[in-house]
Amino acid sequence: MINVANVLTVARVVLALGTVSLLFMPGEQVRWTAFVLTIFVIWADGLDGYFARKLKQTSKLGGVLDIAGDRAVELVYWIVFSVLGWIPVWIPILFVVRGTFVDAMRSHAAEDGFTAFGVNTMMQSKVGKFLVASNFSRFSYAIAKAVAFCLMIAAHTEAGSVTMVPAIASFCVYFSAAFCVVRGLPVFFEGDNIFIFKPKVDDPKVATADSKSESSESIK
Repeated sequence: MINVANVLTVARVVLALGTVSLLFMPGEQVRWTAFVLTIFVIWADGLDGYFARKLKQTSKLGGVLDIAGDRAVELVYWIVFSVLGWIPVWIPILFVVRGTFVDAMRSHAAEDGFTAFGVNTMMQSKVGKFLVASNFSRFSYAIAKAVAFCLMIAAHTEAGSVTMVPAIASFCVYFSAAFCVVRGLPVFFEGDNIFIFKPKVDDPKVATADSKSESSESIK
């Protein structure tokens, strides 16, 4: 049986690639076509999850692929905007670096049975759960990026360039970048004591040290 949800995830990434390719072509109509397609790409974000639940095809792989698809779509837009000179180059770099570290921490947590979101989320603190795993935070972050993508395209049309759209688009871009950092910090700092080395119990050196400690205590 074909996994419809995973097919939709991949198809959404392909559509995003095709959409941003239009931005390199001249013409007002082409830009507005990219604008409309971007709205569809954003709207399609929930389709894979819907069909996964509807067809009972939910799986850990599907969840991981969904996150990877979302990551690919947003990076495609940020990188292309930077190549076109619409945004500073540090913005896509920020998203790439943050995404790399966060995904690495989530992969490590997955080995212990934790997930990025949901009941088994790796976030343990209340602040971490709110900023990273809560529906409010996830929805707000998605909306900020969606508005930034759409308005950034509209701002580079003849009709949009003479309005307040460019200013609003720029605000949404920087707001999304700040939100990106804020949502990434809890994952980084709650990630199994990343800055503290915890040797394995079965390490011979640790076992030897423990035995010496126990013997010295018994002598005392």
